Amino acid sequence: MTTRPSAPYPTNKGMHHVGLATHDMEKTIAFYEDVLGFRAVVCEMIEPEGGGAIRHAFFDAGNGELFAFMEPNAIPGLSGDFDTGINRGLGIRGGMFHFAFRVDDEAELDQKRAHLVAKGIEVRGVVDHGWCKSIYFRDPNHLQLEYCCLTGELEDRHSRGRFEPGWTRLARR
Repeated sequence: MTTRPSAPYPTNKGMHHVGLATHDMEKTIAFYEDVLGFRAVVCEMIEPEGGGAIRHAFFDAGNGELFAFMEPNAIPGLSGDFDTGINRGLGIRGGMFHFAFRVDDEAELDQKRAHLVAKGIEVRGVVDHGWCKSIYFRDPNHLQLEYCCLTGELEDRHSRGRFEPGWTRLARR
């Protein structure tokens, strides 16, 4: 049985930002500020050398972490109807690509669900994954989003499955 390396892992300093795309910056800003409560903290213009313009907005996700949306406008060679939701454009069903925001506990998860439903957002969940609970919904760009809370401490037992035959037989060696 393989075990984790004994050498220390690199220091994790968190995520700086995740970059995403939108076709409608106004709808995106309204959703993330007015529905989810994330504040836009940087709004800038990018002017690519090849022409066109990109509006770029960063939102504060907490803990010094950000996520950003880019809205391309008249960029040569870029299709104006690409799928901003990622999954459909790749032909993948469900939410293989998704983004999860942390909440502290199940009570806050329930509050987030009630808030989204009151704002007219379709919410799927609560889904109990055994170590966390989640609710799922989509933004105006068809991105699958999630609020998620841990339901206990993560322990070594939670990652032992990677050494089980069902896991290892799928390894691409």
